[in-house]
Amino acid sequence: MPLLLTPSLPALPLPAPSRARFRVAASAEVGSTGRAAPAPTSASASAPAPTPAKDFPPFLPRAIERIRDRAAIRLARRIERVPVQTGFSKSPIQSSCVRPLNQQQQSSDPVVLLHGFDSSCLEWRYTYPLLEEAGLEAWAVDILGWGFSDLVTRPPCDIASKREHLYQFWRTYIKRPMVLVGPSLGAAVAIDFAVNYPEAVSKLIFIGASVYAEGTKDMTRVPKFVPYAGVFVLKSLPLRLFATRLAFNTIPDGFFDWVQIGRLHCLLPWWEDATVNFMITGGYNVLNQIKQVKQKCLVLWGEDDGIISNKEAYRLQQELPSAILRQVGQCGHIPHVEKPREAAKHLLDFLGSDNTEKADQASSLSPNLVPMLSSR
Repeated sequence: MPLLLTPSLPALPLPAPSRARFRVAASAEVGSTGRAAPAPTSASASAPAPTPAKDFPPFLPRAIERIRDRAAIRLARRIERVPVQTGFSKSPIQSSCVRPLNQQQQSSDPVVLLHGFDSSCLEWRYTYPLLEEAGLEAWAVDILGWGFSDLVTRPPCDIASKREHLYQFWRTYIKRPMVLVGPSLGAAVAIDFAVNYPEAVSKLIFIGASVYAEGTKDMTRVPKFVPYAGVFVLKSLPLRLFATRLAFNTIPDGFFDWVQIGRLHCLLPWWEDATVNFMITGGYNVLNQIKQVKQKCLVLWGEDDGIISNKEAYRLQQELPSAILRQVGQCGHIPHVEKPREAAKHLLDFLGSDNTEKADQASSLSPNLVPMLSSR
């Protein structure tokens, strides 16, 4: 049964994550050879599964019943809408997300997973379970204007509105510094947010970051039929097939299913208006904000990214004050979909690095001081 507008979820007694646990979770997904374990076979990932409509949240498009990807089905069943009050909407926006089963206070920061341009939280269908199994408090959040939020009132979906919506979501539900993960255009969303609300972000993770584009420019004076024609093409199946093929290094067995998952949110009645509103107001241009980022960052990239050259990965690493770069071999633009185990391992290693540094510092202290510190 979908969980809708519930103020809290039952807390399951999961232990707080530790460096040891990070290692276990990562090593469980990587074989003794050091290479990633094979991805789920087409039989397990795309085989038909019973999907009665009552098992899905009622606000999802009926096309969800035709999806066969088991990971997508499991995550879709957990999507819920929660109210987010903003200054630009008279009534709360019922905002779609997947929130953790375990929301009890943990020693590590919560991890908030954004998605790319015109996508949804279903983008995390393979990697989200791995992070959750590692004990992380992981949230998959739909960016305002995309995903499965209720936008029947047609609120503005420009950059400022997306930023405020995410801030109010964080302020209402997360309430403490978070690790913000932005893939593709989600990286621009994350940079814009972190620069404006640095107190809300402890670390940043960028995946195939689209941060050097200069947006769509101001199109408010362009006749409305022009952007709507563009959005019509954006929604079309031929373009989605082409874009999905371009995004991945290897064509998966469930390729057509992946295409359908990627355009599922486009079937909501307000999607066209929300996307046009974003386009005509200029889109993201964070070129001047990159060097303002103060948080520690991980830059993760597919070596065979056919959409954004991995040369930009090196450029981004150099321009960020505190960043490390990791690449995923034989992988395209979306590692958390194409190589989820390797992507999860890099994320877990990065998030566990602080514990290692603290342990190294403690081991270098005088033996007489260590008991004193541990007793505090």
